[in-house]
Amino acid sequence: MEFSTLFIISNMMLLLSSAFAKTASPPSLSPTPAPAPAPDFVNLTELLSVAGPFHKFLGYLESTKVMDTFQNQANNTEEGITIFVPKDTAFSSLKKSALSNLTSDQIKQVILFHALPHFYSLADFTKLSETSSTPTFAGGDYTLNFTDNSGTVLINSGWSKTKVSSAVHSTDPVAIYQVDKVLLPEAIFGTDIPPAPAPAPTPDIAPAADSPTEHSADSKASSPSSSLDASSSHKLIINFGIWANLVLASFGVLVLF
Repeated sequence: MEFSTLFIISNMMLLLSSAFAKTASPPSLSPTPAPAPAPDFVNLTELLSVAGPFHKFLGYLESTKVMDTFQNQANNTEEGITIFVPKDTAFSSLKKSALSNLTSDQIKQVILFHALPHFYSLADFTKLSETSSTPTFAGGDYTLNFTDNSGTVLINSGWSKTKVSSAVHSTDPVAIYQVDKVLLPEAIFGTDIPPAPAPAPTPDIAPAADSPTEHSADSKASSPSSSLDASSSHKLIINFGIWANLVLASFGVLVLF
């Protein structure tokens, strides 16, 4: 009897301890996913310094503080950025007065005009060519028109036309494309007026011919032959008068005899 009582009590103790152990065990947790790696920081200054040469454009980016705007767009937004960069030769081919006559605010607008506030791959320009205009960082009327000509991207700024000659960097979120000319906005430079054709050469006008009568009269008056004829006639008349007087004198002598 005592043995059975002890057996029952020990079994109850085992059951209670196992139940307590189950309730006291912490619940199992699912593993926490690893955080997504942060995107690599894109240094635009470094990219433009290595490629190119883009020293002129890079200098304008830094002097106008536009580099800060582009750098923030590249690394702190989900839209990304697309930049069109002219080579140094594109700036040297401009007229000296093209940029030197602009105010500091206008130059800043020109540099902002060279970027789109979105990442566009080369394939994306096919869709952009179907739109009438694409806004740039300069905002307002500072828009660009794109045309896809059998894979060649053509850009019309309203004042100048150029093309994308190569891709310097095209990895989301930054696309940098080299262009052949500086993009000059129509909002500053006006409409591109084709040069006027050169005027036709003025034909040489021959001097008016002298009047035939005047010419003839002048010729006769100044001609040596006319003067000679007049002198000969005068001498002939004098000689005729002398001979006539001689004949009359001879006739008078005959009558007297």
